[in-house]
Amino acid sequence: MRKISIILLIVIVITMVPFDAIAADTVPYDTYIYDHWEYIVFTPAPYVPGETISGIALEIGAFSDPQGIFVDHDDVVYIADTGNNRIVILEPDLHTIRDVITTFNNDGKTDSFNRPRGLAVTTDGIIYVADTENRRVVALDGKDVVRTIENPQSEMLGDDFDFVPLKVTVDYAGRVFVIARYMFQGIMTFDTSGEFIGFYGTIDVTISLWQRFWRALSTQEQRARQQLFIPTEFTGLDVDPMGFVYASNIDAAGEQAVRRLNPKGEDVLRKGVNENVGGDLLTWPQSPSAFSGPSNIIDVTYRGNGMYSLLDSRRGRVFTYDYEGNLLYIFGGMGQQAGTFRQPTAIAAQKDRVLALDAIRNELITFEQTLYGELINKAVSLRYDGDEAKAVETWREVLVLNENFELANAGIGKAYLTAGENWTAMQYLQMGMDRQHYSIAFRRWRNDILKENIGWILTVIVGGIFGYVIIRTVVRKRKGYEAADEGGAFDA
Repeated sequence: MRKISIILLIVIVITMVPFDAIAADTVPYDTYIYDHWEYIVFTPAPYVPGETISGIALEIGAFSDPQGIFVDHDDVVYIADTGNNRIVILEPDLHTIRDVITTFNNDGKTDSFNRPRGLAVTTDGIIYVADTENRRVVALDGKDVVRTIENPQSEMLGDDFDFVPLKVTVDYAGRVFVIARYMFQGIMTFDTSGEFIGFYGTIDVTISLWQRFWRALSTQEQRARQQLFIPTEFTGLDVDPMGFVYASNIDAAGEQAVRRLNPKGEDVLRKGVNENVGGDLLTWPQSPSAFSGPSNIIDVTYRGNGMYSLLDSRRGRVFTYDYEGNLLYIFGGMGQQAGTFRQPTAIAAQKDRVLALDAIRNELITFEQTLYGELINKAVSLRYDGDEAKAVETWREVLVLNENFELANAGIGKAYLTAGENWTAMQYLQMGMDRQHYSIAFRRWRNDILKENIGWILTVIVGGIFGYVIIRTVVRKRKGYEAADEGGAFDA
């Protein structure tokens, strides 16, 4: 009887422990965020390892060096199985094969891929594949070629240009965006007919005055050994429903590894409080097993409601930001355990699930959201849609799980600011370390105080001035009488 009571007690205690508390202790990687002062703050796990799916388990043969993944609007998953020269299409459950494309009809002839690395699918079901070693982009309707992009010609490209596409995406207007190997001028863009129309989103590299000075003093041999100041290379692509292109890039400084490009190719990405959208803020090893240097962002996926996630191949981490550029959470890591990476290559989102490919494990790795991650995603989405009241309720639930989450306090503060409750907004914005919005709230609160009390404030000021004039007049007259009295006494 006593044993049964003890077992019952243990069961009750376990069921009372929040799921996120268990998940944070059992996941095979650290989950954390950075505070206002750029210190690491450990958090509950926003996502935990889900399923690991292999080609063998799907009974289609092992994947080989998979490099590209895409999820369409029906949650169907497309994988560029690079080493096997095929495109694998999975139903939303990830366990049912919809199709495996190894050959296709190209103008009446049987054709095939040669190490395809990237792919994208339009809303009407056209599959665009970066057929890398065939040096072309192939557009397929089922297994029939409807368009190819190869050997583009332009004065901007030069006669010796070798077109080697690595990543591809398509916007709602049918424009095709391609990241090509060794193409530093920017993302290549093509119109609906496949004609090259120019470069898009070129990243300018600025040279400091100090660097210019040393290059001016260097010899020709020294200049040849110095770092070349060339534009940054892009690594991943995705497009949101409004046609804005999210493009990840190599960033040696670790400050901005993603761009949000408008139709003109201008970067309109917001960088958040820390003004950093480049992954990890700290670049030195924090333990003997840690990898040094900034994050190496190799892919980006748009998550909806302004959120996007970046994949770091250096540490195997996934960084997720909101539409204002604020870091929401970090999860993932390198290792041998289930749910960790050996060589991450691509990332995508399937509703609330995050999918990633590993080129050494040759597997599709899934991550499932916890209650903590779900609440953060919900709060950000509510605020993005303008429902501030419900966003506040959700942020409060987030604070129950992580009372040190500054963004939750800032989110509540912004909601109160929008509602005109400036004093309450100031309290939360201070806890959220949001100086910009705190200043706005303080200014509005100060103006409200002045408006409410302007009557008696003016009365006090006018009364003070009037009293001062009276007192000064009385004092002057008294001094005049005293001076007269003294003069009369002297004359006597």
